[in-house]
Amino acid sequence: MKDTIGVVHGRFQLLHNDHVRYIMSGSERCEHLLIGICRPDGPLTCFTESDPHRSCRESNPFSYYERYQMIKGTLLDMDMDPARFDILPFPIDLPEMLFGYVPADARYYLTIYDDWGIEKKKILEGLGCDVEVLRHVGIHEKGISATDVRQRIVEGREWESFVPPYVYRYVIDHHLDKKIQARL
Repeated sequence: MKDTIGVVHGRFQLLHNDHVRYIMSGSERCEHLLIGICRPDGPLTCFTESDPHRSCRESNPFSYYERYQMIKGTLLDMDMDPARFDILPFPIDLPEMLFGYVPADARYYLTIYDDWGIEKKKILEGLGCDVEVLRHVGIHEKGISATDVRQRIVEGREWESFVPPYVYRYVIDHHLDKKIQARL
């Protein structure tokens, strides 16, 4: 039986193919998926010891709006019914604000690769959330990282195969590759 409402979340500081697999895995488990964008204000929110690079300006080149468009455009490009998902802010760094954006009684789907993933699980469980870990592997088994994709863009190496076609077109059409290069 599917959950009524499921939640996935991430910074999505360049939506890549592994992000899409995570989103789709969550979507398969629920009737309606909420896709939370962490750090909606970029690097302006809290610093965390378990993943300090998350606070760096270089790690957060895209605005909330740009990330929203990448996610929405990708899912629509994949013919996902827009009535089955919503995209919204997900201030995991400020857990006291979380339920202003998402319902407390949803199921929260996580992937854990590092200490920050473990910390997020503890935060959500501490708030009383129902958490399901979809994947728990070491950082070296993670697969694609947005940091690596952004680095490929900066270095002029091939990166198109690491992102959904919509994201590639969006980045190129809006000259966001130049924005990344300016930040690094």
